[in-house]
Amino acid sequence: MEKVSVIAITKKGIQIALSLKKLFSNWSVYAPSKFSNNSQEVKWFTEPTSITLGKLFKSNDALVCIFSLGAVVRLIIPYIKDKKTDPAVIVIDDAAKFVISALSGHLGGANKLTEEIARGLSAVPVITTAADVNKTIAVDLLGREFGWKIDDDGTVTKVSAFMVNEEKIGVYQDAGEKNWWAKELPKNVKLYDTVEELRNSQCVGYLIISDVLIDDEKTKNAVVYRPLTLVVGVGLHGDTTKEKIKESLDSCFKKFKLSTKSIARFSSIKKTVEVKGFKELSEEMGIPIEYYDKEDLANINIPNPSKTVQNFEGIPSVSEASAMKSSGGKLVVEKQKFPPDLTIAIARIIR
Repeated sequence: MEKVSVIAITKKGIQIALSLKKLFSNWSVYAPSKFSNNSQEVKWFTEPTSITLGKLFKSNDALVCIFSLGAVVRLIIPYIKDKKTDPAVIVIDDAAKFVISALSGHLGGANKLTEEIARGLSAVPVITTAADVNKTIAVDLLGREFGWKIDDDGTVTKVSAFMVNEEKIGVYQDAGEKNWWAKELPKNVKLYDTVEELRNSQCVGYLIISDVLIDDEKTKNAVVYRPLTLVVGVGLHGDTTKEKIKESLDSCFKKFKLSTKSIARFSSIKKTVEVKGFKELSEEMGIPIEYYDKEDLANINIPNPSKTVQNFEGIPSVSEASAMKSSGGKLVVEKQKFPPDLTIAIARIIR
């Protein structure tokens, strides 16, 4: 985690906090000024602990509080919003016997951090999240290390309940990393090779890992993960607008039943001046652009060479060639024209 703060409010707690500082040198330590010994390792505060904690809650990825769990709960209640935005909160007792994952265990990373701290202090980690306790699949974290995105998190709670209660869960995957579960699958989870098999199963919940839009009744009880598997090759003019690219992109993905959440990156030819509209869309969507010199694209075997592109760019293709070059794979959508200034092609990354 990038920003972690430790808060101690007793003399023993401060010593524990300084022990953590030795283990995690980039962490910040806060303590009341009444205990100050002029240590430069501690940021001594004069305001009430509640105010300091409130400020740190809003500005940190994780808080490590070395005082009672009850006190921590009362102090953070006014600031809690939701598990997507709340920081991880870990509580350590004044004797460093227990390290407790108190808030944002999964999405916030409190469970993992709790285990790391407990190892460092030779303490007992206390984790109560059902998926961790039962050693089963954490539905809300699946594929997170690969950058997978959940299509609609409205089904996560329901399917998570099915998972921890060991009800039948079906998994279908046609894209993305295969090593998402290194251990033996839980006994209630079964893999299916086709959507048809999944549809005809007796499962009550489903995990679907795909970059394809699947319109099926089963998705009502499914968590759909979007792996980053697609590269969008773009050929465009210097004045092509962000709006034109976005509208055409959405149209193309809808037509070919693909999810824009699975776009790993854009690709194109390197121009003397970066196209403003393309750069703006990249920043807006949080998707990087990979540029290539024309020499890198000249000899790629593409299905739809263009004399017009040859005349303007000196090579027969930009969208198809750059998508294939960047992905290392094959086209799933050949060049789509959006006259007069835009072409789009889509390739799937080989894993």
